[in-house]
Amino acid sequence: VSAAEVRQQTLIIFRVDFWFGIAAYRKYSSGGGYPNISLSAPLPGIPKPVFASVDGHEKYETKITTLENGLKVASQNKFGQFCTVGILVNSGSRHEAKYPSGIAHFLEKLAFSSTAQYGSKDEILLTLEKHGGICDCQTSRDTTMYAVSAEVKGLDTVVSLLSDAVLQPRLLDEEIEMTKMAIRFELEDLNMRPDPEPLLTEMIHAAAYRGNTVGLPRFCPVDNVEKIDKKVLHGYLRNYYCPERMVLAGVGIEHEQLVECARKYLLNVKPVWETPAVTNVDLSVAQYTGGIVRMEKDMSDVSLGPTPIPELTHIMIGLESCSFLEEDFIPFAVLNMMMGGGGSFSAGGPGKGMFTRLYLNVLNRHHWMYNATSYHHSYEDSGLLCIHASADPRQVREMVEIITREFIQMAGNTGEMELERAKTQLKSMLMMNLESRPVIFEDVGRQVLSTGKRKLPHELCDLISKVTASDIKRVTAKMLRSKPAVAALGDLTELPSYEHIQAALSSKDGRLPRMYRLFR
Repeated sequence: VSAAEVRQQTLIIFRVDFWFGIAAYRKYSSGGGYPNISLSAPLPGIPKPVFASVDGHEKYETKITTLENGLKVASQNKFGQFCTVGILVNSGSRHEAKYPSGIAHFLEKLAFSSTAQYGSKDEILLTLEKHGGICDCQTSRDTTMYAVSAEVKGLDTVVSLLSDAVLQPRLLDEEIEMTKMAIRFELEDLNMRPDPEPLLTEMIHAAAYRGNTVGLPRFCPVDNVEKIDKKVLHGYLRNYYCPERMVLAGVGIEHEQLVECARKYLLNVKPVWETPAVTNVDLSVAQYTGGIVRMEKDMSDVSLGPTPIPELTHIMIGLESCSFLEEDFIPFAVLNMMMGGGGSFSAGGPGKGMFTRLYLNVLNRHHWMYNATSYHHSYEDSGLLCIHASADPRQVREMVEIITREFIQMAGNTGEMELERAKTQLKSMLMMNLESRPVIFEDVGRQVLSTGKRKLPHELCDLISKVTASDIKRVTAKMLRSKPAVAALGDLTELPSYEHIQAALSSKDGRLPRMYRLFR
């Protein structure tokens, strides 16, 4: 057969197929194929679909086992070949009342250094690299968290390494000296960076809980850097790094496998420090005091360059909320979201943060205000809801009055749409954050460490859905009865007195007492 004949036959076949297609299209588009079948009804001759399903509310529920020595093992399975495993310790800067402040900061920097099994940090990193792993340590006011993310098949090595890093650190003299240098650098950086939020958070806690528990400094004070040595660290570790104050948490692994590793590496291990009867554990309950912490500082040159940040004065005003163990914690979380905090500018779809009160009532109406953000800090025995605002130093008094008015207006009526939007944003932020394996790990570990169990996301969403406008009004009224905590940073010439701020928060409209001056 010649090439011309092949081409001709191909063309005939194409034309026949084309005309059959046109005919079929006309038949089905005019309703001739299935004249009496709606789109919601199954098509005849097609097998019934089988959909994937899960058992109960959630396939992977959190499992918890307590070992003979008091250590809790908590895990949640998750699809994938990588896992996040770590040890959380009920230990942080709030427990340093009987020690020099800054020990938790030191331990964070010393984490994953040389241990009984590993000669240096490099050896640890090389071991983890074989399993595609990374490690990190973070301390907060109430928790120290050692975490590793690696391949599931390296679980045995990971738990062995964690046990060694937490219970068998060498704390060599050269490592402590390097840590002192790192801390000095971090303290210098903290005072020089354009973003004042970490410094203001320290100041507002110091004002709200003066000299006790969560009011103790999270960063090591400069004067204490030289006071902390191996003996001091061992004295602290002896009291707080004990099994009953620890949780081994894992995400992305089978529970039985994690329990087996915990028994192998954490059950009968003697720590490198001596372990006599624990005597110095601080069980103090946070005492909210209120007060003011001021820091006069030249902010005119914090950000030089082609687009410098203008000179600003930063004010943070806070009131006592509640602990995360109380039922009012959820209404406070909704209130915080409604005001404009908790990532409200990054959860819930485009433009959603522009419906928060601090945007509508503050940033939208006062062009000279550079920032107005709400924060909610909550601990096992107390909490703090605060608003951070920034403006030109000449307008500080007006800025403070705007913030005090917002606190008073919280106790007013809450619109149904406003409340529903805040609840939806909070649920959206919660669910989006819990898509990340390290965040699930931290959530599992922190909840089990503080309460011995874990509330699953759908349970939290149900609690959020039940919050009403009367709940918001009730918790706000309770909050407004507490003394204010104030942190002020920058040029404070125009800052109202603490008594005037307190009077404004006790008034009906949140206005500062009028001041009349002959000369300005």
